[in-house]
Parts: sequence; C-alpha cells; structure tokens
Amino acid sequence: MAATPTWSGQWVADRLDIALEGEGLSELLGLALRDNPKRAHLLVSNVLGKHVPQHPFDVHTAGYGLGRRVRELLGDEQAARSVVLGYAETATGLGHAVADGVALAPYLHSTRRAVAGVAAAGGFEEEHSHATGHLLLPADPELLTGDGPLVLVDDEFSTGQTVLNTIRDLHARHPRAHYVVVALVDMRSDADRERLTEFAAGLGARIDLLSLASGTVRLPEGVLERGQALVRASVTPPPAPATAYEAVRVDLGWPAGLPDGGRHGFTPAHRERLEAALPSMAEAVRRALPEQDPDRILVLGNEELMYAPLRLAQELQDGTSAEVRFSTTTRSPVLAVDDPGYAIRSRIVFPAHDDPSDGPGPRYAYNVAGGGFDVIVAVVDSAGDTPALHAPDGLLAHLAAHTGQVLLAVVPAYQPNGQVQQMAQTPTLPSPLRGPAFSSYAADEVGWLLKDLSDVELEAPTEEREEAIQSGGAHYAESLPVEYQPSEAYQALFRAALDTSADRIARAVGAVTELVLAERGPDAVLVSLARAGTPVGVLMRRWAKHTHGLELPHYAVSIVRGRGIDTTALRWLAAHHDPEQVVFVDGWTGKGAITRELAEAVKPFGNFDPDIAVLADPGGCVGTYGTRDDFLIPSACLNSTVSGLISRTVLRADLIGPDEFHGGKFYQELAGSDVSGLFLDTVTARFDDVADAVAEDVKALRSQDRSPTWEGWAAVERISEEYGIGDVNLVKPGVGETTRVLLRRVPWKILAQRGAGADLDHVRLLAEQRGVPVEEVDGLPYSCVGLIHPRFTRGATGTDGKAVAR
Repeated sequence: MAATPTWSGQWVADRLDIALEGEGLSELLGLALRDNPKRAHLLVSNVLGKHVPQHPFDVHTAGYGLGRRVRELLGDEQAARSVVLGYAETATGLGHAVADGVALAPYLHSTRRAVAGVAAAGGFEEEHSHATGHLLLPADPELLTGDGPLVLVDDEFSTGQTVLNTIRDLHARHPRAHYVVVALVDMRSDADRERLTEFAAGLGARIDLLSLASGTVRLPEGVLERGQALVRASVTPPPAPATAYEAVRVDLGWPAGLPDGGRHGFTPAHRERLEAALPSMAEAVRRALPEQDPDRILVLGNEELMYAPLRLAQELQDGTSAEVRFSTTTRSPVLAVDDPGYAIRSRIVFPAHDDPSDGPGPRYAYNVAGGGFDVIVAVVDSAGDTPALHAPDGLLAHLAAHTGQVLLAVVPAYQPNGQVQQMAQTPTLPSPLRGPAFSSYAADEVGWLLKDLSDVELEAPTEEREEAIQSGGAHYAESLPVEYQPSEAYQALFRAALDTSADRIARAVGAVTELVLAERGPDAVLVSLARAGTPVGVLMRRWAKHTHGLELPHYAVSIVRGRGIDTTALRWLAAHHDPEQVVFVDGWTGKGAITRELAEAVKPFGNFDPDIAVLADPGGCVGTYGTRDDFLIPSACLNSTVSGLISRTVLRADLIGPDEFHGGKFYQELAGSDVSGLFLDTVTARFDDVADAVAEDVKALRSQDRSPTWEGWAAVERISEEYGIGDVNLVKPGVGETTRVLLRRVPWKILAQRGAGADLDHVRLLAEQRGVPVEEVDGLPYSCVGLIHPRFTRGATGTDGKAVAR
C-alpha cells in the first residue's frame, strides 16, 4: 500500500501550531515562512505556478474554470461589458486565465514597474506584502472608465483589505454597480467577511465572491515573533551559481505589436493572435532542445511575466514526451527548508535584471534547485534582457548550476502607443497598397499605407480650393487640385534638369542613407511622407541595397498640416515593426512646419523618432540630411507623374473612418506621361559615380554639429511681416515648395535669390504660364520663395485667366 504523501505545510504546522481549517485546502495549499515583519506565514499555492513548479495545464485550468463561473454569474451580455483586473505579481497569470474563461472581456493587471509615458489610471496599497505599491497603467485610458462589471482576481483572500483598497480607489474615479472578486482560496475571518459586506452597502454596489475553496488559517498568539525567530534559526546559504555555462537563445518569433501580457491591457483580439502564434513558438523551443530527449523541462517565467510562459509551457507539453513544469521568479523573500513537509524546498537568489525602481534585488526562484530538470527555459521580457541577467551572479548562471541546459527566450516588452483603438477590441488594421494595382512603383519598392479613393471625384478648380481654404470653409486635405498636365516645353525642362542634377541627387541620397545606416542601424524601416518623400524613400532603399545588400522595408504614410500624421498608419507600423527602427523620410524642408507637425503627432506614440531624413535641409529644420543647400530636386517639378501616379493625400470625415488610413488616388490614366521610373533609374545609375564623394560627405557631416538652426523659420517670419501677409503658412520657401505653389495653389508672387541660375528655370517657366511676377531679392537663405496672398478673391485674373490676389 502506497504511503500517504506528506502535506507540504506540516513542518510549519508542527512548529508554530498553524492550521488550515476548510475542506480541500491542504490539496491546494502548503505552508512556508516569510522573511517579512508583517506576516509570519505564507500560503503556498500548488496550482498558481509561482513558487511551486506545476503542470501548466493544472495552472491554466484553475483560472480558466473560475473565469467560466464568472461568465455564468454575469451572463454573456454583462460579461461582454466587464473588465478583468489581476494583481501583481503573483496573480498576473491567474488573472489572464480567468479572462480566458470569461472570453469576452479585456484584461489588465496591476504592476510595480513604472513605464515612462504611460499615465497611471489608479493605484492602491497591499498592506501585508513586502512590496506594497500597485500601479494601473492601461494604454487605453478608457479601459477602466465604463460602468460594466469589474472582475478582480488575486491568488488568495487573506483579509480582503487589498480588494477594499482597489475598489475604493477605482469606485471614487468611475463608480459601477457590480464587482466580482475571484481567488483560488478565500481565507478571510468572519470579521473580514462582515467588513466587506458593510463596505459594499456603503458603496451601494453589489460585490460577489468566487473561489476554488474557502476556510481560515488558525494563528496562535505570538505567531509573528515566533515565526521570525524560527526564520533566523533556519536560514541556510543559497546555492552558488555555475562558474561556466552556455545559455542558448531561442527566437520565439513573437508577433510584432502583440503585448507580452496585461500590464497595459490585453484584449480578446490579442488572445486570438497569441493562440495562433503559440504552435510555432513552441516548435522553436523544441528545435533548441538537446538531441537526447530530456525527461523534465521547466519553463520559468519572470515576476509579472507569467501568462506568456505559462501558455508556452502548455503548448510545449502538447508536442513532447518530456514532463513539462511551469513556475516563475518572484520578489517575495521566503525561507527555504529542504523537508518533504515544507512547501519551499530550495531557493535561488539573484540580483534583479530589469532595472527596477526599487533597486537591483534580490530576486528569487523557488523549488528549482534540486528539481531534477534536464532543461530550463527562462522566459523574460526584453526589459529584463540586460547584462545583469547574464552576469556571473545573474539568473542564468544560477539556473545553469541546476540543469543540463539553459534556454533563453526573450519576449518584446510591449510599449503602448497611447491609442484607444489599440486596446479596446482592436480592429483589424488595413493592409498596405502596392503596385501595380496601386501606383506605378514595383511592389517591393514601397507599401502605401493609404486608402484607395481612385473612384471618388475629389478634384476642384484651383481658385475654388484657394478661396475655400483661406476663408476657413475647407481644409486643403479635403479635396485635390486638378492634376497639372505639363506642356512639352515644361517636360523638356524637367528632363534637362534631371540629367544635369542626377549626380547631385545621387550624392545627397547616398549621404543621407549612409547617415541613417550609421546612426540608426541596418534594421532601419523607411517611412516616407507621401507623396513628395516617396521617391526619396525608394532611392534610399535602392542605395542601401546597391551599396550594402540591405533590403530595407519602405512605406509611405500621410501627414496633414494642422491635422497631424495618420495614426492608423502609426498603429500599423507599431504592430509590424519596432517603432525605434522607423526613420521618417521627406524630400526637403521648407520652413519646418511639417517637421514640427510630425514631432507633435508622434508624441503619444512613445518610441517613434520624429527626426526626418531629407535630401536637402535649406531651412535648418532637421539633423539628418544630405545637404543644406537649396537646389532643384527634379521630383518637385511634377506631381503624380513623378511620384508613382499617386495623388496628394486626402483626409475627410465622410471618406475616412477611424480605423482607416488616410486616402489617395491612383491616376492610372496618366500612365502615358509617367516619368516616375525614369527619375528613379536616372539617379540610381549615378550611384557608383558618386560613391567616393558620398564617403567624404558623410565623414564631414558626422563631424559637424547638425542640430537644427531653424534659420528658415526666422526668414519666413521676416518675409511674412515685410510683405504684409501675416500668416506663415502662406509663405512657401525653397525651390520645392515654390514649385508646389505654382502647381497647386494661386500664387501672388515669387521671390528669387538674385543671381540664381538654372535651378529656377522651371520656376520661371511656370510663373510665366501662370502670369505670376518673379521678384529678385538679396539675403534669402533659399533659392526662391513662393507667396500666396491672404486677401485672395475670385474675379481678379492673371494673364492665364486664373484668379489671383488683389
């Protein structure tokens, strides 16, 4: 007859006369002693997956079953309006599993890790804990503001005080009628239960409680002092780390943009993405296992990072004959006693490795040493993949002392972008448009993050648009100008300008691309500002491929002066790429309005760098450029026919929904006039010719102070005042912006730097065609400046019959 296993709380019960009173408690709980002046004992859960390595199915099933009971209690309609809130650090994974059971609710857990740029939506204290402060940091500020049920999840109810503190804080901010409190075990005294009943009555709210088991802990008088003395008498030195080891990295292929857990919120849509990715992630771990099949594998999570490694362990168990267990590291200091009747048989002690606000440690892993694990898979987030993790006394060295093989899997630490849509039932984002179906560029040259509006009539006569824009009746991005059809003389001028300036363009392309690669790295993601920046982005991509063999991703996005950048496009980029790798690209700078617009627009998104890489920066607005000379970039001479046959971008509420990209049109009917490929190929053909000059340019640029001077903005303000315009948005400096004025707007006059040569031939030709005077002046930091008069009225016309300003 088999011997009855020793209860893992017997050692403490025998010495301190502590007892658990309640049916089924001894199967769920063991006992250990805390190194804590507030409470002597620790209830050690056998199904939580924190201190005791457990079968991952048992851990997940415990929480999932409680979640199903929550859903039955609430009903589907109320469950869909609920939010599940778990407690750091012990219940983060349990809360996730409960949310899985509810299935319809988003999940958030409290955290002790402050995150820059994310405002706290609440906070509370946990009196008995060794680390009391809890922060609530939802990326979606609306997540906790609804009036649907709030489901609070913890591993145990001891006094219920933490629950009271949480509800009190959140109810004061956003009252609701129903709270559901969930735990593995309910260990409150009768007095604690009565206190919660009175508290609920005082709020005027319903509070329900669900648990796997309930009972009480019998504590004799003086147990705290006796427990502390027992801890001091029983402490043994922790085991030493390995002096030599190798940790094998495993690339999980974590889906881009998927949160690593519920620190900032985790929606049902996120859960679906994780479920779809788990098989391939588990297979990556299986491929890294030793050739000789291991018998026992431990998947070890890290403090609040419990759910992702739990689900990974569960998926890994499905595809291997080994016995897989799951547990996580913790901040909680607990006495270890190597006795069958004690819940914590061993402990590993190591410094914290995620740059915590409360210092470098110590941190703990329990029941790992002596666990007989052939392989340990350590799962950390990228914030914890630091030198301290790999140090001689770090976690990996300690794990290596107790296993034959250490695998390290790093999950990207989620950086919220501050958008409500990112968290609240995130919709499916649209996909990029590519040629030849949208634009004349090849599919691999650029992905347009735009909505196709090719079948929508958006064009309006230039004078009507100008009147509407200046009168405040419409924004310039709500319509399109009629596409300018260049005359034969103008097309000949473009081709001549391209031929003479191709070397200069290639040199600027090379210089700015080399700066980006040197300072942002070979994993840069080019994001051009549609549409003028797009030919430049394609050329930069070509330079990187031609010179370095790199295939840089390239996308085009819309930014609208006064309305900001396309936030749906930013969300798409954050979901598919590391925002820190994104480099915004444009052709040139004018006075710097778009530079400032971009800097403000990306602030809520955290990790996007607003510095724009440009070919020419005559305005002194950016720090990454090929030159600060104001010279003719031939792509400025034309509109869609040099930019892949794509219109300028459109933003209008009746056409663009909240989760759609800004719009644009593909002018396929202009294919006969398209010179987009000619422009790109002509410049690309000069890359080898300018390589040596580019190397010298980059050397000089990297040794210079390239900080923005904003010289152009000062000049624009002076010109605005001198010419009585009063609105800097009507002053368009630089050869590129002046060309745009002549092609799209109703210009008043052109200021040209005295003595400017062939770079302005096309400007003079356009001005002549439009009946616009060209005035030569001294002291411009630009080759030319286009002026739009603020007192535009219809009826006054120039020599071409177009309306002009009076």
